[in-house]
Amino acid sequence: MQSSWRIGAILGIPLFIDSSWFIILLLVTVSYGLEPSWHSAWGNLAWVMGFALALLLFASVLLHELGHSIAAKMQGIAVNSITLFLFGGIASIDKESKTPENALKVAIAGPLVSFGLFLLLTAIAQIPALPTPVGVITGSVAQINLVLTLFNLIPGLPLDGGQVLKALVWKVTQSRIKGIRWAARSGQLLGWLVITFGLVMALVYQAFSGFWIAAIGWFALRNAAAYNQVTNLQEAMLALTAADAMVRDFRVIDADMSLRQFADTYLLEENRAAAYFAASDGRYRGQVSIDDMRNVERSQWESTSLSHIAKPLLDIPSVRENTPLTEAIEQLEDLHLPRLTVLTPADAVAGTIDRGDVVRAMADRLGLRISPAMIQRIKDEGQYPPGLQLPSIAKSVLEEAQA
Repeated sequence: MQSSWRIGAILGIPLFIDSSWFIILLLVTVSYGLEPSWHSAWGNLAWVMGFALALLLFASVLLHELGHSIAAKMQGIAVNSITLFLFGGIASIDKESKTPENALKVAIAGPLVSFGLFLLLTAIAQIPALPTPVGVITGSVAQINLVLTLFNLIPGLPLDGGQVLKALVWKVTQSRIKGIRWAARSGQLLGWLVITFGLVMALVYQAFSGFWIAAIGWFALRNAAAYNQVTNLQEAMLALTAADAMVRDFRVIDADMSLRQFADTYLLEENRAAAYFAASDGRYRGQVSIDDMRNVERSQWESTSLSHIAKPLLDIPSVRENTPLTEAIEQLEDLHLPRLTVLTPADAVAGTIDRGDVVRAMADRLGLRISPAMIQRIKDEGQYPPGLQLPSIAKSVLEEAQA
């Protein structure tokens, strides 16, 4: 079932509306349409005013997200989309800013837009010639933008204030990860406080709006926890090298062996090795690829030795034992490889790495239990589990190191 719809683009940025957006559209329209003072003053027109206010509210949210997006685009960062949903909006930015100063600019841009709208709409609402219903709507939207500004400046992820806190801690500690950690923990604490406050309002004071406040707290708590999990993955990556993830799932075979003998001896085995390397006279001659064997006529398999098709180790995609795991992950993705060869300082084969090995090493580092069957499935499919964005996380870690 489709959960969001594209309704156009602004400044080249695709704009989507999530299905949950219609819930808040209905709630705002009904709550203001049934507002006693509005209904007594304007009758059924109050419903039109409530609907107009709901649309202006989301226009304000859209402009807020455009503020973030424009600040990111000015730094050469691509913005993939803007989505309006139940709790407001979110701009999907391709990558983080390279410096804490630039990160602060992106974070503060949205609240500045909202505060600017508050000042502008407040001034417009004071125009004497403005029809009363229009003035009331304009003033209400102005107040909402002020609330939006103050709410988003609360110092906890995923709010803009959390992004500001992250940038400031990043600047002081010179560590983006520490910045995320501080802001995520602050967001989790604030999320629990909001949930508690909302439930007390709803259960003790019989205020239905308390459930809505608790829902907002739950949303903040969940997203702050997601930031924390990403930080855990980043820290684990930084602590691991290729040697920590590699396995010795390979075989060294005689380089003078014929292709026919190799196929009959090894390729028919039930538990084939992940990789084969040819050696003779105590030296590696290269990696033996099954695809390269297929390029040789079968009639020549008897007379062709493995040394003729073996690719030298320094010519194949490889990493060193001390290569950071982030670089191994990026190379696997950039070259679309099923696995990488790990070499020793003496240019000998130390092991191999595939995506299953990466996940196993990360899980061991984080103290998580993943079944061997799951690891084997990742190896067989050559893909990370859905939702485990290790390539993008590795990319962000590398970009921070290069900044």
